[in-house]
Amino acid sequence: MCGLEVVGVRVEMPTNQPLVLLREAEGGRYLPIWIGAVEASAIAYAQQATETNRPLTHELMQSIVLALGDELREVRIFDVNDGVFYASLVFSSGAEVEARPSDSIALALRSGARIVCTEDVLDDAGIVSTSEEDQEVEKFREFLDEVEPEDFG
Repeated sequence: MCGLEVVGVRVEMPTNQPLVLLREAEGGRYLPIWIGAVEASAIAYAQQATETNRPLTHELMQSIVLALGDELREVRIFDVNDGVFYASLVFSSGAEVEARPSDSIALALRSGARIVCTEDVLDDAGIVSTSEEDQEVEKFREFLDEVEPEDFG
């Protein structure tokens, strides 16, 4: 399994479809996953540590896990088939639950759990970074500094 870091979320043009961009922790590959607007907002809120008056769905999920005496240990992105990614939540108790990668990432950011991916998924769907793409990622980081979670909704 390869460790991944969340670079951030953005809206891909011209489709206006949100995506989350992950980067291989020890390598040069990126993994873009197209997601829904709600999940994009949830990920952006978590990355920006935005406080809400009432718990959002992923905050509620994290509270339930803790109230039940468990802890999210790891998110595993284990498969991609026809552009659809599959993930599982792995808990300290040994329980494992299949979940969408977008929800899994939003929960991992709130709980501090690590995000990993199989080598096969990175081979199939990963993008190798070039200097031009590195510049694009830098522009993306600048965009993230200015974007608000409400921009995805």
